[in-house]
This record gives sequence, structure tokens and C-alpha cells, in this order.
Amino acid sequence: MKLDKREWPVLIVSGQFESYSDEGCRLRELMTQLTEVQECAVLTSRSYEDALHVFFSRADLGALVIDWDIPEDADEENRPPDGMLEKVRKRNPHIPVVLLTDKWGLEDLTADELKQVNDCIWKTSDTVEFLSGRINTLVEEYMQSVLPPFFGELAKYAQEYKYAWHTPGHMGGQGFLRSPAGVAMHKFFGENVFRADLSISVPELGSLLDHSGPVRDAEECSAKVFGSDITFYVLNGTSNVNQIIWRSQVLRDDIAFVDRNCHKSLNYAMVITDAYPIYMTPRRNKRGIIGPVRLSEFSEETIRAKIAADKLIPAELKGAKVKMSALTNSTYDGLCYNVVNIKKELKKSVENLHFDEAWYAYARFHPIYKDHYGMADDEANTEHPPIFCSQSTHKLLTAFSQASMLHVKNGSHTAINKDELNESYMMHGSTSPQYNMIASLDVATKMMGDNGESLLSDTILEAVHLRRKVARMAKDMADHGDWFFDMWQPKKVKCGKELVDFHEVDCDYLANTQEPWVLSKENNWHGFDDIEDGYVMLDPIKLTFTTPGLDEDGTMQPTGIPAAVVTNYLIRHRIVCEKTDYYSFLLLNSLGTTRAKQGALLSGLLAFKELYDRNAPLRRAMPDLYAVSPETYEKVGLKEHCQAIHEYFRDHELLDKMQAAFQVIPDQAMKPADAYHEVVRKNVEYVELGEMFEQRRIPAVMLVPYPPGIPVMMGGEMLNEKAKPIFDYLKARQAFENKFPGYESDIHGVERDCRDGKQFFKTLCVKR
Repeated sequence: MKLDKREWPVLIVSGQFESYSDEGCRLRELMTQLTEVQECAVLTSRSYEDALHVFFSRADLGALVIDWDIPEDADEENRPPDGMLEKVRKRNPHIPVVLLTDKWGLEDLTADELKQVNDCIWKTSDTVEFLSGRINTLVEEYMQSVLPPFFGELAKYAQEYKYAWHTPGHMGGQGFLRSPAGVAMHKFFGENVFRADLSISVPELGSLLDHSGPVRDAEECSAKVFGSDITFYVLNGTSNVNQIIWRSQVLRDDIAFVDRNCHKSLNYAMVITDAYPIYMTPRRNKRGIIGPVRLSEFSEETIRAKIAADKLIPAELKGAKVKMSALTNSTYDGLCYNVVNIKKELKKSVENLHFDEAWYAYARFHPIYKDHYGMADDEANTEHPPIFCSQSTHKLLTAFSQASMLHVKNGSHTAINKDELNESYMMHGSTSPQYNMIASLDVATKMMGDNGESLLSDTILEAVHLRRKVARMAKDMADHGDWFFDMWQPKKVKCGKELVDFHEVDCDYLANTQEPWVLSKENNWHGFDDIEDGYVMLDPIKLTFTTPGLDEDGTMQPTGIPAAVVTNYLIRHRIVCEKTDYYSFLLLNSLGTTRAKQGALLSGLLAFKELYDRNAPLRRAMPDLYAVSPETYEKVGLKEHCQAIHEYFRDHELLDKMQAAFQVIPDQAMKPADAYHEVVRKNVEYVELGEMFEQRRIPAVMLVPYPPGIPVMMGGEMLNEKAKPIFDYLKARQAFENKFPGYESDIHGVERDCRDGKQFFKTLCVKR
């Protein structure tokens, strides 16, 4: 690919641009030579501090040229600050750094500083043409080095302007130009997108299904960067990564040990493989936040007891080893397991470990997450079975949507055969892969390999600043008898021997130290009373905001603000949250988060508070909600609306019912696979919720309420007396939706019938 040098400017920093000395004249000549002869773009800075700000804010610089020949009488502003070269290299280890100096200037440079420099050029001894040529060569070499293996070859191929006689049918974008709608799309996306949308018929780029050529090079680079023995690129999401992993290891009637708090794709994996599931039960605190599975759940004794108690697993299989375990890491609210502890427990009783790290692909790149991710380097735990990780590279790194990775770490005694794994991969992979998506995975790897720790450091620090800001605002308003939103995070942090208020703790300490984020019994801000020591930490970039109305101990206050009202309002404020619970909502602070986004969020929350405090009419505060049912919300203010929902939750004990529902693992009448087979056989029928319980029916599909987004029932489980708490919770949700139009919740597996203006839940059940 031929990059345009003018889009990769050279940043020159010197305090002598306007000087009439020989050095000043030579600097101006050098700038002219670079721009007019070498065709480079040039940026200048007269201040070293300003140059660092420019450098930190731009990733498109082609070189950094620093004047190191400083007059003795120069003030501090015109001298390089201490550690300047170290700061540059921490941000970008590869950008060319050139020092402009004389032979005496080298005497002040230490060996460590010289190691961070690509070139030193004398301002007065060589010709300007020669100096500009050396800088230009460094820029051109660097521009080529930024391209990772697959993306570099893809871009190069797209720039060769070949006539395509193969799929896809738009032939490099030309097909779009034959229709106005196509032209509009071509103009919107730009020509490069279409020229890079190629076919597997292009041999120069290798094969995704065979893992050959530049694709192989990219995947091997990703394996090295992410710490795995094998890495495969998967283009239809982590849902499909999970299927590939399970299909490669699990067969009919194998036993699987599955986190009940898992993504539905893992439940579908049990359907596809026809496995017998036994479940890990996660904790929940009084706020309803999903916590970690107890460490004791992973013991060999507990697993054997679960298998022995299972009524579906035949007697002859009860002695079999568990074929696969699957654990969600991190949880939806950002709780991350110490994987070292889990490996130590499960290695005795499980043949394969699977960590679903869809939201957690970045963990390897910052020391704050040490030992808390699946591909962690664990010198203390050398014996373990093969470890699989599924990661949505697109979720919180920089790949395109659906672009994911499958990582494998070989077991101490069992290596995964790459060719055997690839049979499962090909079963789920397309023969027409999207090459732009492959390139995005390649580039995401290059970014994290080049300066992942620096990128993560910025992301974590920005999240910590926001956390402290919210905590301080909440305290200041509380001190004046007012209210604000708060955050689910430590209230106090141990600094030395003292506990210090969170908002008073140094940001750098919080952003670089794991200890403040590790849950403990002694500092029980989290609400999990029996938490194990050193077992789980809160991810600082997962931001769970809490709303008034529910204390940490689960006590409902006289007044409250349900989170769904807040997040519905924020959507109109052009702020979209990741997940909404009853009295909390989750936002993700990722590489793409900016201070401007944080400012807009705080502005939106303050705007909501202002409308709430004056009980603004719903038709003005939330016109979209008002439009759903004007007859319901006419003459209702925002504060009155929040209070009505809050009192409904309290009077109908909705949170208690949710807690009870998720503590139940219903009786299994059949395997999830057998229940799905009934769907395929058309041996199912819709049954309304009330009849389901009265008739003790068996859902054929999983039921997944949002919140919290985990299965309350699996296909094949019975809605009998044991499962009555589940019925009570779903019935309460149904009644709530009828009481408050516009708050219809997402419950996978539930459809709705409308009669006499009311909604009735129904689910596909196995026919009797």
C-alpha cells in the first residue's frame, strides 16, 4: 500500500524558529526542504510541553524531530522537560525520534536516552538536503511498519487496481455505480471499502479456512500478542466462537459444567452438542447485581455431588469426568475472576476449561488485571487442562462488529491439535469471509502489541477520573441535603494503613494498583458477605451507576428513582447505556471514550436531576414515553412517575421475587437438546404464563429476562412447584408492563398476546 506522506506529518520542536542565528536559518531551510522537495507535511512547536501535548493527542505523526541544542540562557519553557524521551517511548515505541544537536550536545545524553533515539543529526555540519533526506527515509520506513501483515497485503492488493472477474458481484464497487441507491452507498463508504471487499478467489491474501498466507501470519501474530498457543479469527461473533470450541471437544451425552450466568450462545452450544448440563450458581447481592460463583463450586466434591444429584444423567455416566467447563469472565457488571485459583480447583475434575471473555479482550495489556484472565501466564500453576478463551475483539477493542478471536492455551499434558480444531472451525465458518473484518482484527492486534499498555492506562485513568468526579459530586450534594447518582465501587480505599474516601484517593494509584479493586469481606462495599479473599476484582472501566431508592443492604427507601427511567431519558440526550437493571445502569469506558463523552454524560444526569427536582411534566421531560400512552401519563410529572414505579417495585416485592427466581435451578425433564428437538419436530405450542404453571408445563426454549440477561429457565426444565419463584417473578413483570406502558422489557423466549388492552406472556412449550 502506498501511504501519502503528507498524512503523516513530521513534528519539529524548537525554540529557535524565529531566531536569526545560523541555527534558526537552518531550521527554516530544513522545513522548506522537507515540504517542497521531500513532499512531507511539517508541524512545528516552539514549546516542548506543547509538542508533548500534540504528540499525545495525535497518532498520525510520521516522525518527531527535537532540537536538543539549547542555548545556555534558554528559560524552562524552551528546554526539553525531564523524561521527555521516556514519555515519548512509553506512548509510541516505534515512531522515529531524531535529535537536532551539535557534537557537544551528545555529552548531556545518558545511555538510556540515546537508546530511545533513532538518529542524531548535526544542524550545521551537513547539508540541509542531506538532513531532510535522512528524516524522509525514517518517515517512509515507519509508515510501512505501521501496517500489520494481513492489512498491509490487503491494502497493497486494493491499490493495484485489478479488473475483478470473481465475486463479490459489485466487482470492487463498480456495480454500485449503476444505480442511484448504489452511488449513495459508494459515496458514503468510499471506494477503498469496496476495493478491499474481496473473494476467497484471491490467492495472494491466503485463506481464512486453511489459515494460510497473510491470514496465517496475522493469526500467529495475534497468538503471540494475546498469549495463546493457537489463535483463530472468527467473523460471525463470539457466539460462534463458543460453538466452535464446544463442537471441537464435546459430544452427545458428555457432561458440561456451565455458569448459569452465561451468554445464551453457550446454552445453544449445549443444544448443538447434546450434552448433559450441570450448573454453577452465581451469587447475587441485595442490589440484584450478579456476583461471582463461589470458589467452593469448583471443588471436585461439589461437582461430583451435582452429578450424583442430577436425575437425567444415566447411572453409567455419573462417574465420567466433566468434558467442558464454561465460566463468564468478566461478569456483566465487571467482576473478574482470579483464574489462577479456578485452574487450581478445576484441573482435578474437568478436561477442558472455557472462559467466555467476550467483554474482556484487553485484560492482558495492563498489569492491573494480573492473574485475572484466561490466557494469563501462570508460573505457579503449571499443571492444567487445555484452556479456551472466546473474545469479542469488537466489543471493547477496535475490531469491526462481529469480529472475534478464539484463543487456545495447550494443557500441561494435553495439546490441542490445530487441524482437528479447524474441522469444527470450518463447520461454522463462511467460505466467503469479509476481508475488511479480518483486517480489523489484524489492526486491533497491532495496536495492542505496539502500545496496548499505554492505551489501557489512558482508558483506566479516564474511568477513574469519572468515578472520582461522580463520588465527589454525590458527597457534596449529600452534605447539602441534596441527592445525586452514585457508583458501585469502594467507598473507602486502603492507602498505607488508613482507609481514605474514594474521591480523595490519588487517581494514578487507583489506575495502576489492583488492590483497591479486589473484593474483600473487611471492606464490604460490594454486598457479597461471604466473598473469598483474593478471588475476584472489579474492572475499573466497567461503570455501574446506582440510582436513589435502594440501600446497599437491599432496603427500599421511601423515595426512589428506577434506573430504567434515567436510561430512557439519557437516550433522548443521545447517550446510550450498555445495561439497565432496577436501580443501576452500566456504561463501558473503552478506547473510544473521550472526556467530551464523560462531560455529556454528567450534563445529561444533571439535566435529569433538574427535571426531577421540579417534577417537570412527562410530556416535556420524556415526550417519547408520553407518546406511548398519553392517557396514562397526562398530568404526570417526572418525580411522580419515578415514585409510582418505585412504590410498585416495593409493594410488589419485585426485587425480592427476582432474587428468589434466580436462586432456583429448576428440575430438568429433558436435556436442552431434546427440548430443541421437539421444536424441530413441531411438537410445541404456545402456552400462556398462568397455564404454564397450573399445568406444570415444560418450556422448549430458554427464558432470558433483561435485566439481568441470564436464563431464568432452560429449555427442558419444568415450571413446577419448585420453580414457583420463577413463575411469581415473571407474573410480576407481566403485571408491571401492563401498569406502566412503554416499559415492555426484553425477555428472550417470551412472546406477548394482547387482549382487552393488556399484554399476556406466552412461551413455546413441549406438547403433552
